[in-house]
Order: sequence, then structure tokens, then C-alpha cells
Amino acid sequence: MTQPRALLTALFTLTFVLSPLVTAPFSGFREDQLPIPQIDPPVQPAGYAFAIWGLIYGWLVVSAGVGLWARAEDPAWDRMRAPLLASLALGTPWLWVANISPVWATGLIFAMAGTALLAVRRSPPHDRWLAHAPVAVYAGWLTAAAFVSLGSTAAGYGVLSGALGWAWLGLAGATLTALAMLLALRRRLEYALTLAWALTGIIVANGSDPLSVSLGAALAIALLAGVGALAPRASSG
Repeated sequence: MTQPRALLTALFTLTFVLSPLVTAPFSGFREDQLPIPQIDPPVQPAGYAFAIWGLIYGWLVVSAGVGLWARAEDPAWDRMRAPLLASLALGTPWLWVANISPVWATGLIFAMAGTALLAVRRSPPHDRWLAHAPVAVYAGWLTAAAFVSLGSTAAGYGVLSGALGWAWLGLAGATLTALAMLLALRRRLEYALTLAWALTGIIVANGSDPLSVSLGAALAIALLAGVGALAPRASSG
């Protein structure tokens, strides 16, 4: 008998993956969405970095398919499904929300990221490439994207600091979150590489103007590499 969670995971994976087809395109918050328009905010990676969504979508579909047809009764997979389901359900309307309200979109993407991170922690240790890896890449990008959204929105509302200050705060938040997550994982490669991809996109986007943000992103990559190279834990929790 197919576990209901396996079926729901496959269903919400499809709604999440297909949502861009029925939603207005989104490439960052529009100028008219924020009191202080954020045009190419320094916290945002270069446009090419967002191509990783193709990998994320494809890998999640493969994982959901295998989970439904070959791992539906696997209790280790089922531990991962509840938080993953929550993240995908929250993510399905995210593009629609982002085109309406940066504030609500920011809150929503943090909820998506939090549940995705829990799913990574619960991913089955015996199915690295079919379960852990696709969810780790998804969670890694959401870790970066959540702080990009926060930095853009907060700067756009003039909260505490300008765009440069929020770029630094966003880098710090994403890096500290990622370091804590890496220390909690046995398998770190996929999550760490995804964060490094996002941070490299920030370096490319900023170049030498402002140089401080690029240097901060480079330092974050070095920290992730250092923690990622630590000996694996005995178990991934």
C-alpha cells in the first residue's frame, strides 16, 4: 500500500515545479513594490546563478518519483517527507506572493527554508543521491534566497541600514545558518556547494563595486569549505 505522504510529496513536488508556468515571471522585487527601489541590490547574486532552479526542479521530480514508486514504505524516507511537504506546499504560491508583497514573500521563504533544512536533517542516510542530495541543494539555495529576500526588503523599507549594510547582514545571516547546518550534517557536500554557488554569484554581481561585499562572500566560501572538510559525524540525526 502506498504511503499517503509519498503520494502527497509527489503531488506537491509537481505543483511546486509547475507553478512558474502559471505565475507572472519574477526576477527580483520590482521598483514599485518597495518605498526605496532596490535596483540590483548588492545582496543579490548575478542572474546566471538562478539557473540552478533547473537542477533543483529536475532532481526533486526524480526524487519524488522514486519515493512514490520504490520507497513509499521506507520509514527513513517518511521521516523526511513531512517537513519537505510543508516546504513544497509553502513554495507553490511563492512566486505569486512575491509579485504582490515583498514582506509576505520574505516571511514565506524563511518558512520554506526552515522546513527544507529540517527535511535535510531527516533525509535517509542510505539514499544519498535520490533523497539527501536533491533536498540538500534545494535547502541550500533557499538558505541564500531567504537572506537575499530579507536584505532587499529591509533595505527597501529603510530598516536600520541601507542596501550595503543589508548585504553584509544578509551574508552574515546566510553564512551563520549554513555553518550551523553543516556542523549538524554528516553529508555536507551538496549543501555546501549550493551555498558556494550562490555566494559566487554575489561576487560576480558585485565585482569590485562594492569590493567589500565580494570579499565578504569570498570569506564566507572559505569558511564553508573549512567546515565542510571536517570529518563526518557518526550520524546525520
